[in-house]
Amino acid sequence: MAKGFADMGPPTYLGHRERLRDRFMEGGADAMPDYELLEMVLFRAIKRGDTKPIAKALIARFGTFAEVISAPTNLLLEVKGVGPAIVTELKLIRAAALRLAKGEVVNRPALNTWNAIVDYCRAAMAFEERENFRILFLDKKNQLIADEVQQEGTVDHTPVYTREVIKRALELSSTAIILVHNHPSGDPTPSFADVEMTKRIVQAGEKLGVLVHDHIVIGRKGHVSFRNLQLI
Repeated sequence: MAKGFADMGPPTYLGHRERLRDRFMEGGADAMPDYELLEMVLFRAIKRGDTKPIAKALIARFGTFAEVISAPTNLLLEVKGVGPAIVTELKLIRAAALRLAKGEVVNRPALNTWNAIVDYCRAAMAFEERENFRILFLDKKNQLIADEVQQEGTVDHTPVYTREVIKRALELSSTAIILVHNHPSGDPTPSFADVEMTKRIVQAGEKLGVLVHDHIVIGRKGHVSFRNLQLI
């Protein structure tokens, strides 16, 4: 007599999920490849079934865990098996990561938490498909007053208006700023236009008591600091 469904035991994916949870609790995220960490993220969206095929498909399409959670919704939905519930979980993880990264720089002197600032900016901007121009506004103690994306451009250009940058700093009573923008190409090397634009902002700021601490260019392949390059 053939066994009934009740005699077949729990689905095999349940044992796999438990093993992943145990490995995560014992060794943390560093003990797991990107696709397995992604599998665990998908547990909540996929209550029943194996999450591995979708996790591997997402990694194959976008490359890394960070790139998956940062991918645009329309592209995520192109991956077989991905629906609104999965997109929501991925975007929730990204939002939590950004909130955590920003928490490392709020109410702390910026020059003492430089690595945290770079980490936050990379998390926020490295995988954007369009150029964004961001400004971190600091007070006299170099603590963060505001974090604003001032302009959004195209895949290779963002219009930046010097007058608007300095005007906004004065409105916020900010005495120092950090400029940040991303290169969707992945290469953070500053362009000639980047250098010239930064010079104009530095010069305008000097006249009105607004110091430009740095201009950071973010890319998938890393970041570049104008100050380290002695461009400021």
